[in-house]
Amino acid sequence: MNVKKYWMLYAMALPGIFFFIIFKYVPLAGSVIAFQDYRILGGILGSPWVGLDNFKFIFTYQDFYNVLRNTAVIAFYKLVFGFPAPIILALLLNELRIMLAKRIMQSLFYLPHFLSWVVVGGIVFELLASKGVVNAIRGWWGLEPVLFMQEESYFRPIVVLSSIWKEAGWGTIIYLAAITGINPNLYEAAVMDGAGRWKQTLYITLPTLFPTILTLFLLNIGNFLELGFDQIYNLLTPMTYAVGDIIETYVYRAGVLQGQYSVTTAIGLFQSVIGFILLWIFNRLARKSEQGLW
Repeated sequence: MNVKKYWMLYAMALPGIFFFIIFKYVPLAGSVIAFQDYRILGGILGSPWVGLDNFKFIFTYQDFYNVLRNTAVIAFYKLVFGFPAPIILALLLNELRIMLAKRIMQSLFYLPHFLSWVVVGGIVFELLASKGVVNAIRGWWGLEPVLFMQEESYFRPIVVLSSIWKEAGWGTIIYLAAITGINPNLYEAAVMDGAGRWKQTLYITLPTLFPTILTLFLLNIGNFLELGFDQIYNLLTPMTYAVGDIIETYVYRAGVLQGQYSVTTAIGLFQSVIGFILLWIFNRLARKSEQGLW
């Protein structure tokens, strides 16, 4: 009955439904490759089954632990430093009272999101090159130039900072939308009680934003080990493989370039299972405060 009444809404939803079916659910069938000795000519139906041999191999392969450690460390840094960045930026933008200035600042912060990581990677390399802007500034202070992109100690901070610069502005959209939905009467009552801007933010804005923050945090936890191939691949150099090689870059190198399809599929499946377990654990904790995804 509702389908006939709201058929236009269902029709508008069909492209999104087809997208998830084709690109999210259908590829799940390919996970069986993790339990096979996959051969291209034989395909999924013609490849022999090997059970858990691929998983046994990855857990006895020394490089896998280094890749997993790199992925977990960078993901932790992104969560600790990258996740609060859009929240802080949204709160700061919300304090701007001149609308023109606010819109200009929003546009400037949104712009990097529309640049590909190929472009951003090129910008980072140019800025941090031996004769780049950063080393030129160091030269003015009498400091020796540093090869930032070839030093292991600088790689992870560069990854986190470049990710914040590119995506923090775009992430503020949801938080600014949530802030605009706060009842203005709450702020008026707080002003009458003598609360300044800091206390209004602390006792009104942040508590009201908490459900939105928690939901986005849980979604980030579900993708904890999925850092994104584009960024790391475009920033990685042979000198920083020891600290920068992550699951996505390893899967590309071993799976696509070396043809180890079954092993890399097993690694990807392991990655998804870990993400699901983390999401389930944190969602259970969130349920104690009557929040959560389900």
